[in-house]
Amino acid sequence: MSDKRPPFPPFDLSSALEKVQAAEDAWNTRDPHRVSLAYTEDSTWRNRDLFITGRPAIIEFLTAKWERELDYVLRKSLWDYRENRIAVRFHYEWHDAAGQWYRSYGNELWEFSDGGLMRRREASINDVTIAESDRRYFGPRSEDERGPGRDIPLR
Repeated sequence: MSDKRPPFPPFDLSSALEKVQAAEDAWNTRDPHRVSLAYTEDSTWRNRDLFITGRPAIIEFLTAKWERELDYVLRKSLWDYRENRIAVRFHYEWHDAAGQWYRSYGNELWEFSDGGLMRRREASINDVTIAESDRRYFGPRSEDERGPGRDIPLR
């Protein structure tokens, strides 16, 4: 298992955008094991009201999340960056087992090791019920949606 994941800090605009897109792409696979490899072995998270430490706990958390949040589709947008830190905002859509759709809005603060693995993640997230007809996202970004200047709507 590699303890390095480019791009490496300190980040510039291009490498920060690359890191954000890589995170979005990985999370949209809904593969807890794949996603966990972007984090240090002892990575610490605050996700809503949960505190999680280490890859096994991350895998356990993500497995339960995607069993509960069905047809999950995520969009991330760079907010800011500095040295070994990146701030993002995001939206994701999902439905529960009863078929109710949600759009979850949030912000994340990321801190990276010198090897480019995330060692700290703090996420604040709010869920809003939506009608299925109000969905915006139906899969990962297409190639024409990628690149600098892309953003996600405020609402």
